[in-house]
Amino acid sequence: MTRSPAFEIFRYTVILLALSVTLIPTLWMTSMAFKPIPEWSASGADLTWWPNEPTLDNFRFIFGESSSELIVALDRTAGKPILASLLSAVFGTLIAMISGTSAAYGLSRFGAGQSLPLALTQLRLFPPLAVMIPVMIMWAFLGLTDTWWGLALVYGIVTLPFAFWLMKTFFDDMPYEIEEAALVEGCSRFRVFMRVTLPMMRAPLASSALFVFILNWSDYLIALLLTTREWVTIPVYMASLSSSMTGQLYGAKAALGLIAAVPPVILGIAIQRHLVRGLTFGALKQ
Repeated sequence: MTRSPAFEIFRYTVILLALSVTLIPTLWMTSMAFKPIPEWSASGADLTWWPNEPTLDNFRFIFGESSSELIVALDRTAGKPILASLLSAVFGTLIAMISGTSAAYGLSRFGAGQSLPLALTQLRLFPPLAVMIPVMIMWAFLGLTDTWWGLALVYGIVTLPFAFWLMKTFFDDMPYEIEEAALVEGCSRFRVFMRVTLPMMRAPLASSALFVFILNWSDYLIALLLTTREWVTIPVYMASLSSSMTGQLYGAKAALGLIAAVPPVILGIAIQRHLVRGLTFGALKQ
């Protein structure tokens, strides 16, 4: 059925309007990151959409180069929080994906009733704050508080149900006959999994890993409770950016937010050819 030109114009107009609304916060953050202090401070009278005098002072400031007398120098720069976020998010994603993929494959191919999958889901049924109290006590006893590896371990545990359920759905949609053919040829179960199954699951693995990484990268509550100073992450560090003279440092926060958006965007671009296939894996069946 052919669509009329008027319908196509209407459809693209609606898409552009929706896209413009969703992009307003991103555009505002980008413009704020390059504004000098008088254009974003609470007392400033020059509040504009676009910077009149673009500057990199906000980026210099969060990395320890105070370029204005209106704000004092930071007691800690953004370098270590960025490193803490990278380490905890990356290793937390690896823990979740390795454990979740292994569990999903075992349950998809060998089955274990409904009790075990539901037990894994229960990790996400409780509010994070309700389960973080005993975790804080255990982590303090084990000496894992205010460490990136302790934070990565919690991230891996918390996002394990997401990785498990996503990968189990993909494994259920994958034809089992392919693995049976490899088993008949003499391959062991482990070799079939490593040489046959995983290469066919590159797209689902990429899309699931990106989803889990974004969850870990953007976490605030867990990092706030498990880190104090040495290994605070970007969201926790961003919340501390304030000054007695100017109040909230919106320009510095916007600059840090722009930097924080880079890793997920780069990861998404790097695996973009797998994303569409991964998100639609198993959607069409003969």
